[in-house]
Amino acid sequence: MNSELNHHSKPNCWALLPFGLFLLFYVLAFVFTGTMSTMPVVIAFLLSTMVALLFTQGSFSRRVTLFCRGAANETILLMVLIFVLAGAFAGTANAMGAVDATVTMALKFLPHTMIPASLFIAACFVSMSMGTSCGTIAALTPVAVGIAPQIGMDLPAMLGIVVGGAMFGDNLSFISDTTIVVTRTQGVEMRDKFKVNLRLVLPMAILCTFIYVYQGYRLEGELFTASVSWIKIVPYLTVLIAALAGMNVILVLMLGTALAGIIGLATGDLGLLEWAKTANAGIVGDMGELIIVSFMAGGLFELVRVNGGIVWLVEKLASKVKSQRKAESRIALLTILTNLCTANNTIALLIVGNIARNVGKTVNLSGKRTASLLDTLSCFTQSLLPYGAQLLIATSLAHNVSPTEVIPYLFYPMLLGVAVILSIIFRYPKDNHSSQALPSDSSPLIPHPDSN
Repeated sequence: MNSELNHHSKPNCWALLPFGLFLLFYVLAFVFTGTMSTMPVVIAFLLSTMVALLFTQGSFSRRVTLFCRGAANETILLMVLIFVLAGAFAGTANAMGAVDATVTMALKFLPHTMIPASLFIAACFVSMSMGTSCGTIAALTPVAVGIAPQIGMDLPAMLGIVVGGAMFGDNLSFISDTTIVVTRTQGVEMRDKFKVNLRLVLPMAILCTFIYVYQGYRLEGELFTASVSWIKIVPYLTVLIAALAGMNVILVLMLGTALAGIIGLATGDLGLLEWAKTANAGIVGDMGELIIVSFMAGGLFELVRVNGGIVWLVEKLASKVKSQRKAESRIALLTILTNLCTANNTIALLIVGNIARNVGKTVNLSGKRTASLLDTLSCFTQSLLPYGAQLLIATSLAHNVSPTEVIPYLFYPMLLGVAVILSIIFRYPKDNHSSQALPSDSSPLIPHPDSN
């Protein structure tokens, strides 16, 4: 992000027009076709970007340069690198039989009635260890796709389980971008934010687990007796262990891809050239659109930011705050709207973080509580966006599933939203002592490599 955010952008509500048009395209697609999935997300971004370029002042070369600066944002580039590696890992693992072997193991040793709850808990722990919801979804979605037809569960429902668990861990992880951003902007220690955050989200995760246990007992499954090819499970086990050990997500995905390819060569399931082709197919086929969208979203946001749209938005929402409850409500609304506009929870928190801290100071709001609310709200919003990275990755890997089909099954994110509303209304968990362990810094932060 650029440090000009608060210093050189004059408030201008019309600068938000490209975002409004972007959302309008999906509304029109729903009105005329009955589904939002008929509107290609790349085309929606392209049309919105063209409008933003026309509304930006200066020479056309300067406008294009601004767009490129936003597209080349460090957070965007790190996300793209993760998408590339995730696609290579998914393509290689699928081609050498890792997915089939993992599905067989799960069906053979787990009661089919416990598989939905087990998958949710696994996604929670993997995401919390890796610090990235996107990496977790990329690793577990192929497993969910393989298991769904075997236990008689709808594929969108299985994807909802993976996405929900991934957002739980991402929200709490010490190495997540969102955790790093909110603790830095609010001036608190990670462990303090974690303690407050856990009290807010853990009850909802437990409730969601019971929901999946109940759903599991309603499924119809058959006794599975096929043999397990243990060697082919090694890539997934390695990724899981490396994640639990706190290894950088980029290294985790590189290691997983290398192991999957080597084992595929050793077992004869892959040839050297075939390995290259399957990895390429995973990147271009599964992640190609997502990579393009990431670049275009970053560029579009920069144009809107330079034109004053974000400044106008935050000034309107942060004015005339007199109570803690009202301050938290404004912070919540600001976080949700910014996340809707950026489709990236890390970028949204970079924008909102210092504004939220200033708003909180006016009513003596605890920094730990503000950090918890910001992180939780960003994860809640991001997981429900049909054009957000999480749902796009899950549906890209699943094939023939629209993000809008998964949204009704996102039980944990929905419960997360309920938790935040109740937290603001009843002021729970209470924490009136702000922990200012870190210095205030009004400049944007450099994101951590473990991107969401």
